[in-house]
Amino acid sequence: MNEVKKPERPIIFYYMVTLALLVAFNHLFMPYFESKQVKEVDYSTFIQQTEEKNVDKVSIKENQIVFTEKEDGDTYKTGRVNDPDLTKRLYESGAEFSGEIVEEMSPFMSILLSWVLPLLIFFAIGQYMSRKMMERMGGGRDSMMFGLGGSKAKVYIKSAQGVKFSDVAGEEEAKENLSEIVSYLHDPDKYKAIGASMPKGLLLVGPPGTGKTLLAKAVAGEADVPFFSMSGSEFVEMFVGMGASKVRDLFKQAKEKAPCIVFIDEIDAIGKKRDGQIGGNDEREQTLNQLLTEMDGFEGNSGVIILAATNRPDSLDPALTRPGRFDRRVPVELPDLKGREEILRVHAKKIKVAEDVDYNKVARMASGASGAELANIVNEAALRAVRDDRNVASQSDLEESIEVVIAGYQKKNAILSDKEKWTVAYHEVGHALVAALQTHSAPVQKITIIPRTSGALGYTMQVEEEGNHYLMSKEELENKIATFTGGRAAEALIFDTITTGASNDIEQATKLARAMITRYGMSEEFGMVALETVTNRYLGGDTSLACSIETQTAIDHQVMALVKKQYDKAYSLLEESRDKLEQIAKRLYEQETITGEEFMELLDLDKAEDAEAAEEKAEGDEENKFGALSTESFAEKLARQQENEGIQENIRE
Repeated sequence: MNEVKKPERPIIFYYMVTLALLVAFNHLFMPYFESKQVKEVDYSTFIQQTEEKNVDKVSIKENQIVFTEKEDGDTYKTGRVNDPDLTKRLYESGAEFSGEIVEEMSPFMSILLSWVLPLLIFFAIGQYMSRKMMERMGGGRDSMMFGLGGSKAKVYIKSAQGVKFSDVAGEEEAKENLSEIVSYLHDPDKYKAIGASMPKGLLLVGPPGTGKTLLAKAVAGEADVPFFSMSGSEFVEMFVGMGASKVRDLFKQAKEKAPCIVFIDEIDAIGKKRDGQIGGNDEREQTLNQLLTEMDGFEGNSGVIILAATNRPDSLDPALTRPGRFDRRVPVELPDLKGREEILRVHAKKIKVAEDVDYNKVARMASGASGAELANIVNEAALRAVRDDRNVASQSDLEESIEVVIAGYQKKNAILSDKEKWTVAYHEVGHALVAALQTHSAPVQKITIIPRTSGALGYTMQVEEEGNHYLMSKEELENKIATFTGGRAAEALIFDTITTGASNDIEQATKLARAMITRYGMSEEFGMVALETVTNRYLGGDTSLACSIETQTAIDHQVMALVKKQYDKAYSLLEESRDKLEQIAKRLYEQETITGEEFMELLDLDKAEDAEAAEEKAEGDEENKFGALSTESFAEKLARQQENEGIQENIRE
């Protein structure tokens, strides 16, 4: 978009420049002028010059002697001493001497010329520039003193190269609401004919990266009216009252150019609830009060529509969100499957993509991604294609980019020991196997044990076949907890020990179990009672318990019991399918990455064959804990490695 009006520098900037020039003048130029004045020397130099007959004129004063040299014509002065032969010495040197007093520049005149006069000159220049700036900005001297009270809003007009609604995908409801605003501004008579009036304010709310600011830019691209854009933090100033002055100036400019749109990004910076506590932020509250007055005061605000964006709507003052001010709340949520596919197609137009790319599959793999993350995924795919010396991005580039955004880049230099690699392989296969052996679980898309820069040594990717999952049953949540515990269960089953690799799994399982009991009402003891509240749900969702200490203790016991129950279920499932666990882990160890199709082929879920294999396994001689993985068992490999390293450890056969 073409910027029509740029924010002006505050007038105090020009005063600071004036002061800097003044200091530079006194330090750089005044010494030069002073060098042309009288220089001070000692009396012995004066005597030497007279003896050498190099003195032209001498003026004897009451307390000093001023003389001029014949060669360079410079004037010097020295202190007067009791010298009876002074007159005779001067007469013999041929110098002209007298008792006339040579006039010097007085200290007052020196200060006047070196400081006062330049200061007056530069002050006059600053006043002239400030007067011209105020005339251009259209504000009064009282409202923009030193430029602190002036609005820094940027003004945009419609541009052919600007963002349009066609450039925004995945947010059809939000575009519909904003399109109505643009239509009203284009043809207000159509609405006035029926008596309808547009909302004065629209509040865009949603998680970060969903496109709130992009939608505002699209409004600017679609509208033929001035569009003022300003961030909430730009209203905050050091001096109390300056933020309110900026609000007044912003709306003054907007009313002069009405009909127009004013966009305030991150409005929670000035729109937080007023708590009335002593020592509160007076500057922010005055700014908020002025904003409320401008939106719905005695003076009409016809033709000015305000858009605001925030990801903390719960923290806004109720007076700001009541009808008559921000009448309409426009949610800008994370896109669904169809929305993600459309967003990918929009961003893929900016790069060269292969014709056989399946955007639907990529969108399903990127479940839960925001618009900004999807844009990053497409850009990472293009960068990956360039690194591989290819001129188009392929399906594999997009799929790998999803993993880069989720888990980070592959760690090329991370070398796991043989034991660690086997542990990670069994851990990840444990997750995948528990998920596959349960109903109501998302299919496994990929399993890898390649370390990532996020710190993950491996991960299992599950992708919902039907896109977004808005409702989850109690059974589905329990299965999800069991899947989280599958990695630790596999470690305990195969190695008869546990590692630190399940830390994130434990955190996720505990968080989900606690939510089931405290927020979802899935506890038989507590029933449909809200024991926990969620704040800032768009910024991670901070939670706080709202119950007694005794109830909190009971919640902890139920959470531990629920996680343990699902862990036991996962352990039992893996124990029944141990042969499959070892077979798939062996393949994963060798290939480091297996796809969902390979996983299902290896799994071959035939219950009769699994039961028969389990029975034969129980009757036969027990293999070592790690299973016969190749011509050389893992136990033998590990024993040889530990022997080479000098580690004495007994390995169970």
